[in-house]
Amino acid sequence: MGKTRLAARAAARARGRFPDGVWLVELSWLRGGGQVPLSVMEALGIADQTTGPVTVELCEWARDKRLLLILDSCEPVLSECATLIGNLLAAAPGVRVLATSRQALGVPGERVVRVEPLPVGAGSGPVPPDERSDAPKAARRSDAEALFVERAAAVDPALVLDGADRDRVTDICRLLDGIPLAIELAAARLESYTLEQLGAALGDRLGSRLDLLVTADGRAPVRHRTLRTTIGWSNELCAPVERLLWARLSVFAGTFTAAGATWVCAGGPLPADEVEDVLLRLTQQSIVLRHPTDPDRFRMLDTVREYGADWLRELGEQEAVRQRHRDHYRRLARAACSDWNSGRQVAWCERVLAEHANLRAAMDHALAAPGRPAALEMAGSVGFLWRHCGMLRDAQRCLDRVLAEDHPPGQDLVRALWTRSVVALSQGDVEVGLDFAERCADAAREVGDPVAIESAVCAIGGGAMLHGRLDEAIDVMSRVSRRPMSVDWRGAGQMQLRASLALSQLLSGRPGEARATALAARAESERCGEQWLRSALDGMIAQTDLARGDTDAAQAHARDGVRAARLMHNTTGLALSLDFLLSALVDGGDDRRAARLHGVSRRVWERLGRAQMNSPGLVAARRAREETLRDRLGDTAFEQAYAEGAALSYDEGLDYALAPDDA
Repeated sequence: MGKTRLAARAAARARGRFPDGVWLVELSWLRGGGQVPLSVMEALGIADQTTGPVTVELCEWARDKRLLLILDSCEPVLSECATLIGNLLAAAPGVRVLATSRQALGVPGERVVRVEPLPVGAGSGPVPPDERSDAPKAARRSDAEALFVERAAAVDPALVLDGADRDRVTDICRLLDGIPLAIELAAARLESYTLEQLGAALGDRLGSRLDLLVTADGRAPVRHRTLRTTIGWSNELCAPVERLLWARLSVFAGTFTAAGATWVCAGGPLPADEVEDVLLRLTQQSIVLRHPTDPDRFRMLDTVREYGADWLRELGEQEAVRQRHRDHYRRLARAACSDWNSGRQVAWCERVLAEHANLRAAMDHALAAPGRPAALEMAGSVGFLWRHCGMLRDAQRCLDRVLAEDHPPGQDLVRALWTRSVVALSQGDVEVGLDFAERCADAAREVGDPVAIESAVCAIGGGAMLHGRLDEAIDVMSRVSRRPMSVDWRGAGQMQLRASLALSQLLSGRPGEARATALAARAESERCGEQWLRSALDGMIAQTDLARGDTDAAQAHARDGVRAARLMHNTTGLALSLDFLLSALVDGGDDRRAARLHGVSRRVWERLGRAQMNSPGLVAARRAREETLRDRLGDTAFEQAYAEGAALSYDEGLDYALAPDDA
């Protein structure tokens, strides 16, 4: 019916009423329980780093926000959506929800807008561009006819409709009950049909099959049967390999690439070198759609994908294709982990974000048999990527499920244990983090991997630092032998060891040692192309610049840190770099700008769920900066500037932080 497009248009018009933004949450690909609050949190960009219930954290975050959530395609998780909406609206009076679904949610206060088919018949639509503006009302095209003509022109730009053809278009739209998707699928067939042939074919099809297509209870609405019949007709008109690809593509969640389609869907009568051509043919027929902002990615509408999934089950291929889908993303995650600590890190991060829905679906398929090697390997590699791309909850969920089982020694176990330890530390769960770090070190010793041991020590020392035991942290991390930087996932641990050591030295009042450690680590980061920890290192160097009295250098280094963290969507690094920039501005006397950035910084830390990571040293430093600014500006001026910064959107705030002057 076009519910998603209607919701998007309505939300765009209402954007000005919601200072905290309008956010689209796509739910059609969710199948497991408990994923709706997490999907909302991820769509909002909240890099939640706590271990409490997701709904509680989400409601707490939203309590003072004025925003609009679009929950799109709620039907697979209807009751979960209803529960979340009830909790969210009770906790956050400034939040509004626009939900699209095939049935009402039943939430108190819900107002239902039923999306009817497009009107068919003269007099209700726009005046065609080839007709005079003063044409009589009866000559105007209805909305349904206008949509058909627009889609037909995309197939045949030279198409000209005379009087008889207009009547045929009206008849076709009536046959299709004005259903937008049915109209688009029919118009795409003008490549091989004349209007007269198309109308006759649809009439025969709908007249002979309509009564046969009913739901299990025998009461399918006529419109649903019309759409189902039209999709089935489109399927029958496809060549056999097109039908086969349509069915196999149904295993993808969210969007996919032509390369992914080739890897997952090729086989049998569909050779790999033909998949992309067949995919483009399905795109021309409106079965597959190009992503609106990324032309290299494709998607299928829910109804079309559901038909393909039914057909795949009839073919008996569902499990085999799902396994190929799992193995494709298993291979992708393995490649990303093997190449993470390199100049391709940003590209890998963007790929992980784009493929999040598919990675989650593949991970869920692997978790269906957690004792198998595929589950351990995928949880370690996918969890590692999710940890670095801000999806800690997803990483925790899959790793906890896999690590509850016993596994033989090996690199997969080492990676899974290391990732779980740093996930826990990022969430402030220090005791759990230290436990997994010790287990990781033991597993690394068992396989004789000194680089992995070095990575494990970074988690052990980081845990001591977060506990405030700075001397212990410095001692533990200083005793580790330095080895050449690894390009794979272990290199992330090596880099993190150096960054954690520098931060521990900085917090313990040893700026000279911290500077030497951070500069050496940054040189290694730059040499291998690593970006994820570079932002933190730039921020620490900025702090040592301040200790030397060089506020200009400190601001420059801190802004470099903000840029690197923003590039990697690294909210933790971004928040730390902003705090380092704040210190440089305060020391440089740029008080009003620093007060505004306090407001900006608050918005970034809110995404993490824990101000200053609950680190005593970082919390104390923030309080000291605020007290200094209040003394210099006065409470009223500080509060005004702080509110101005907090009122900026997330991206506006980062732009302001990076601007060369107080613009």
